[in-house]
Amino acid sequence: MIKIIIVDDEEKSAISTKKVILQALFKYDIEYDVEIYSGYNKRLQKEINDDSLIKLYILDIELENSISGIEIAKKIRTNDWESNIIFLTSHDAMFETALRNVYNIFDFIEKFNNMDKRLIKDIREIANHNFDNKTFKYSCRAGDLQIYLKSITYITRDTSERKLIINTSTNSYEVSMTITNILKELDNRFLQVSRSTIINTDNIPSINWNQGYFVLENGEKLYLVSKKYKVEKQL
Repeated sequence: MIKIIIVDDEEKSAISTKKVILQALFKYDIEYDVEIYSGYNKRLQKEINDDSLIKLYILDIELENSISGIEIAKKIRTNDWESNIIFLTSHDAMFETALRNVYNIFDFIEKFNNMDKRLIKDIREIANHNFDNKTFKYSCRAGDLQIYLKSITYITRDTSERKLIINTSTNSYEVSMTITNILKELDNRFLQVSRSTIINTDNIPSINWNQGYFVLENGEKLYLVSKKYKVEKQL
């Protein structure tokens, strides 16, 4: 699922942008949802805080009675560095300001310069990208859990609680599963490095089989590796 969020205080412009999105994605077998906001509010902030979906933000820079699209983008980038952001503006002089203030802008489109054509091109380019939206799903009495596989760093067993701890860069989650069973729910980026530990090789910069540790992206060493599990797929 891709959530496409349009922020534009001009209703006709927002509806026109939505029509362009529908046109761009008409022939794509992609599940998506489009929402329109006229400006920044609590509901939009709640959407920004929700990291359960891949998102594309299409932000009008100049917004009446709201913080600007650039300020909204800065709020997005506080915790979300992956969702795509496309800026729309009636003033091309805003490009430098946007570029200076917001990390990783997908595109900057002037409304007066073939906007529909350029937006269709951008959306199709994003759609053609190999979205990594595979998730691990787990249900229990406490509720449902869904985690993007790409966000998992490592999984280890808590022997005292007889549960697995799924670790991401920002959170940890407990699930009542065995190592064997959870491996069936993962893909080939995951590697078992000991009897009780699985790592996501995409998120682990290095592993030292001889000394029995792997290194997290923050430089921390975790001594959870066993030579017995050394295989051809190494870091």
